[in-house]
Amino acid sequence: MRPLSGDRTSKPDPVRLRRDPAPSRLAYRAERLWLKPRLRRFCKLWLPTLLLLGSAGLWLAQPETRRLISDQITSLRHDIEARPEFQVTLIGIEGASADLAQEIRVVLGIDLPISSFDLPLEDLRARIEGLPAVATAELRVERGGFLAVDIVERQPSFVWMTRGGPGLIDAGGVFVAARSDRPETPPLPQVAGEGVHLAIDEAARLFAIAAPLGQDLLGLVRVGERRWDLVLSGERLILLPETGAPAALARVMRRAEAERLFERDVVAVDMRLPDRPVLRLSQPAIEALRAARQGVISQEDTEG
Repeated sequence: MRPLSGDRTSKPDPVRLRRDPAPSRLAYRAERLWLKPRLRRFCKLWLPTLLLLGSAGLWLAQPETRRLISDQITSLRHDIEARPEFQVTLIGIEGASADLAQEIRVVLGIDLPISSFDLPLEDLRARIEGLPAVATAELRVERGGFLAVDIVERQPSFVWMTRGGPGLIDAGGVFVAARSDRPETPPLPQVAGEGVHLAIDEAARLFAIAAPLGQDLLGLVRVGERRWDLVLSGERLILLPETGAPAALARVMRRAEAERLFERDVVAVDMRLPDRPVLRLSQPAIEALRAARQGVISQEDTEG
């Protein structure tokens, strides 16, 4: 019969020992934490992504790596830009005269062929519109390596007589070219004086009103940058007021048509005071008028 108490000095049999199935406290907490969806998503998705991005960032932080990538991009871009379909080989200019077209080609300064990627179209357009004779310009690259340049050329409307020589200006008063650089076909009306370009619209109206004068009309002179003088052949003048010049000239033209005013010895018609127009006669006409008056007076004295 076995005793109830065992031999305390004997060691326990390791085969008979059983491991406690309950997890440790740390393992239990870890297992509970892993059951959270956010943690599993972070560990399976975001953590590898962050590690990958961090590795890529460390690789790109190396100067040799950045230099290698930059060289590769530059080489690829150069290969693309150098392809034949992107090369500009022709320049076409529409809307400009032959002389202006040649001037535009000089201003562009493009050595063909050239890649369309190397063409600063806005800068080239600004250069062309900087020419006095160009109102607007439009540039575009078309298929077949063709650079199309569409020009709206300024058309001269007046000859501006200045101290530096005659020049051509358009209907807006903008300088177009020197008179010697462009022939006039037909001859253009002439204007002179300071500040002509600021009142060019009024000058156009005055020329239209005075059109019946034909070749007797030589031009307009701007006086003191405030009013106009109409210059006629034979050194005759029509002095117009500061305001209402077209209306004053229309009155003179009606009177000239009704009374044949300019067929007489009239030197000037002064309309600076519209309510009190003044006619200036030539010296022979004045002397003849005086003689006629004296003859009338003498005849009256004789009869008296």
